[in-house]
Amino acid sequence: MHWILLRGLTREHAHWGHLPEHLRLAFPEERFHCVDLPGTGTRFRETSPWTIRQIRRAVQRQVAHIPGPYGLIALSMGGMVAMDWAQDAPEGEIQRLILINTSSGFNPPWHRMRPVVWPTLLHLLLLRDIREREAQVLALTSNRQVNPGTVQGWYSIQKQRPVSPANAFRQLSAAARFRPASSRPLPDALLLASKGDRIVDWRCSATLEKRWQWPLRLHPDAGHDLPLDDPEWVVQQLQTYLSDT
Repeated sequence: MHWILLRGLTREHAHWGHLPEHLRLAFPEERFHCVDLPGTGTRFRETSPWTIRQIRRAVQRQVAHIPGPYGLIALSMGGMVAMDWAQDAPEGEIQRLILINTSSGFNPPWHRMRPVVWPTLLHLLLLRDIREREAQVLALTSNRQVNPGTVQGWYSIQKQRPVSPANAFRQLSAAARFRPASSRPLPDALLLASKGDRIVDWRCSATLEKRWQWPLRLHPDAGHDLPLDDPEWVVQQLQTYLSDT
């Protein structure tokens, strides 16, 4: 099966770090594709749409050459795109759905983005020093000791494929206004969340667990960027989930 990997706000395929490599080693028969949202990565020159639905449609056009059915692994805002896709897809098109530290309009705004983060986010959107901005983003999204190599890598990403302030604002607006349809996208899906997430309250994932009876696995101390902090744990949870279903 072909798996589509979707990142979150202002992030791109290169921000997945070592996770794709771990996935390919763990599942050699599967195919994994890291896909950029409009306005990020290889598509940084594009204008990001104002809604999650429009972003999802752009992603669908981008992967139209990849044969289905698909599995989706999606982080944060990417999870919103994945939920919208799964709810709109023809029966059988989306076979697997893995959502990591995502949120939706089913939770109040102070769960979807912790209030303590709001001024920090505004500061980051206005910060012109790219290296300092990426260092602060890393410190906010990861609960591990800041790795200078990762900071340098993220700085290089933004120098080569910069996300414009306008696109960052458009993505933030789309994410803030997203609310899924009430119907469950799939009978089964896997929710992964970090109790140590300082941006999105893990109770957003717990709401989806309760609402749609999906299994939720909680990491005790990783940050919002769970695939960066503990990619091995993510792969282990996926292995267990797929073997059980």
